[in-house]
Amino acid sequence: MPDSGYPWPIETTQLDNGLRVVVSEDRTAPAVAVNLWYDVGSRHEPDGQTGFAHLFEHLMFEGSVNVAKTEHMKLVQGSGGTLNATTNPDRTNYFETVPAEHLELALWLEADRMGGLVPALTQETLDNQREVVKNERRQRYENVPYGDAWLRLLPLLYPPGHPYHHATIGSMADLNAADLATFQAFHSTYYAPNNAVLTVTGDAGADEVFKLAERYFGAIPRRDDIPAAPDGRTVAATGRPAVERVTGDVPAPRVYVAHRTHPYGSPGYDVTTVLATVLGDGRGSRLYQRLADGERLAQPDSVGAYGVDLAHAPAPLIATATARPGVGAQRLAAGLAEVVDELATVPVTASELDRAKAMLSTQWWRQMATVEGRADALGRYATQLGDPAKVGERLPAWLAVTAEQIAEAAADVLRAEDRVTLTYLPEETS
Repeated sequence: MPDSGYPWPIETTQLDNGLRVVVSEDRTAPAVAVNLWYDVGSRHEPDGQTGFAHLFEHLMFEGSVNVAKTEHMKLVQGSGGTLNATTNPDRTNYFETVPAEHLELALWLEADRMGGLVPALTQETLDNQREVVKNERRQRYENVPYGDAWLRLLPLLYPPGHPYHHATIGSMADLNAADLATFQAFHSTYYAPNNAVLTVTGDAGADEVFKLAERYFGAIPRRDDIPAAPDGRTVAATGRPAVERVTGDVPAPRVYVAHRTHPYGSPGYDVTTVLATVLGDGRGSRLYQRLADGERLAQPDSVGAYGVDLAHAPAPLIATATARPGVGAQRLAAGLAEVVDELATVPVTASELDRAKAMLSTQWWRQMATVEGRADALGRYATQLGDPAKVGERLPAWLAVTAEQIAEAAADVLRAEDRVTLTYLPEETS
């Protein structure tokens, strides 16, 4: 796959039960990465069940039919491996990197909790992990300065009923209200082989992986009544900006400016990715040069812009800055909005574009340099875009973006009338 951005082989198969298996062989080191993407995230959660997908990320480490509580981690780590899991609005993924001779162990462990978690799930385990997640919400979102920004931005960006309206952490009320049978039904519904992609990269051949996948996953029954997530691709423009001001225990004013753009994986989002890098990635970005170095409105380490890689609706572009001492929130917000607006009117220079593309190339190859990074990318493209080989299209797409496309995108999706502005104010300024 020359000049594709992914020069390793990619081989795929699908088991009779619907499990898609992706293998990318690389014999340069005796290690393998196993990555299992489930097509379930917070966008699938109905009203009253927010936070379920993320809570299941925790429950999947608490034992299954043949693996006792905490044993999954002990077996992987005792074999010299590492493991973790993450949840976002679009999906939940579980991953291990182990010495190649322990590939079979990793696959057996993943299959056992795919097909055998519900019988092992107890009320005690559920109550335990429910409290863990509630504490995580307190520690990461509620009890740290600016910690609830994401919880506030999502409802401002997406209306009630939209699948991205709520965050993956969920609400305390929903987490408290759910009973064991509801969680068992959630797992039975979404943790099915035909709702998953298994990816293995590294020191293993496709034939070996396909046989092991059939051995350990092949007998798990498919589920043909998996409900589709609500369609969030269209978000009606309101024609007026959304503004929220929060007064609380924060050390300085902070401003977030957010816009809906295009879904991850689309040509429009490729342009947005380069645009965000020009706007707010690093000391050479426009936001840093203007707000931190030039007008000295913002603290240098607080300035940034980034896209949030969501694939099933117009994904957010967020720019943010925290005020220097003596700078008011209104002045900072005006400066931030001015730099964003100028992307449509002040052409991106050749040096800005070259810098952004160099940074994105470095980030891309840093991910591709590891077997775990490659496994996650292949799982993403198979799950979200239907074809793992599309992974090779992303870097060339970024490198093809022009200054004219950035200006057009800025005029299209960064309009002031569709802008979300979230401002934090210290209590003493209220």
